[in-house]
Parts: sequence; C-alpha cells; structure tokens
Amino acid sequence: MKAIHRVLMIVAALSLGLLFMFPMWKIYLKAPQYPEGLEMHIWVNKISGSSESVLQNFNILNHYIGMEPIHAESFAELKFMPYIVIGFMVTGVLIALIGKRNLAGAWAGLLMGAGAAGILDFYLWLVKFGTNLSPEAPIKVPGMTYIPPLLGNKTLLNFEALSLPALGSAGILLAIVFSILAFYLSYKSAKKELINKPVHSAA
Repeated sequence: MKAIHRVLMIVAALSLGLLFMFPMWKIYLKAPQYPEGLEMHIWVNKISGSSESVLQNFNILNHYIGMEPIHAESFAELKFMPYIVIGFMVTGVLIALIGKRNLAGAWAGLLMGAGAAGILDFYLWLVKFGTNLSPEAPIKVPGMTYIPPLLGNKTLLNFEALSLPALGSAGILLAIVFSILAFYLSYKSAKKELINKPVHSAA
C-alpha cells in the first residue's frame, strides 16, 4: 500500500470515533400527551434523550401499553460494543502501518458484517420490546403489538413513531467507504505497476 492508501485506511479507522461523539440512531415519538414529540438517542454505550425527562416520558407511555421500561443497564450490548469499536479503530491503524492490502479488505468486510449484526440485533430488540407485553397493562388491544419501525415512520394506535440513523452511524459508513477505497486503489495501483513492469528477455 502506498502512502495515500495508508492515509485512507487511517481515516477509515478514526471515522469510527464519531460513534462516541454522536448517537447511532434516533427514535422520535409523537403522542397526544406529548404533541411536541419525544426523541430517544441510542449511542454505542448508552441510551439517552433530547432532554433529561425523555426516557422517563417514554417509559410512562410504555407502561400504559405494557412494554418493559427502557434502561441502558438492560442491554449487555451497550457494555461490550465500545470495546468492539475501539478494537476496529486500533486494528485499522495497525493495518495502515503494516500496509497490507488484503488486511484492509478483510477489515472492511468484518466491519460490514459487524454493522449488519448490529442492525439485526437492534431489530430483535425492537421486536422483543414491542411484543413482550404485560397482561396487566392499563391499555390492552387484543392482537395488537407495538414494534417500533427499524427505519421510517409507523403508526402505533395514536402514537406516531419515526426511526432514523443519527450522525454516529455516518462514522461506520465513512469507515467502510474509506477502507474499501484504500483496498481498491491499492489494488489498481499494484496492477498498473505489474502491467508496466518491463519484461527482461533471456540473453
């Protein structure tokens, strides 16, 4: 890998730092009780809201329809995901220093796999909370579930839910794009050098 390819790989690794600076995902909820809307933020290591009372208000609404309260402590993923991200950042920089093209490609592939696994885990989390309802809920509608959307808008009774990626997710996207660029451009460069390499005929 040439210097420019190594720089791209370092940028890819450091892009993941956005996950610690911004939320990965946002869920907006609009209800008659909260016409201004509630905004929950899902980070790589915590769950928060646009204000201190948001999570409490989310849990008040969840109580009425029988959903479990949302607490960061309930999710083991939030405890080990930061270490996975840091692991990708460190190995990404090391790959840039080593300069092996195939390692850059493998890193990009593993990151895409980890991202897909994270989205699947998030979806299963939504399904669990939307279907595992308490029989003692004040509001019960036979056959009704409350699975928030993974992406986009969804109406749940008189609630409007909207789920969208946040700025932290851009870190993953940038890391994938820059690492693939580093791999591809390094491959093209090596191929060009091989084609232009002079062939010495035997005397």
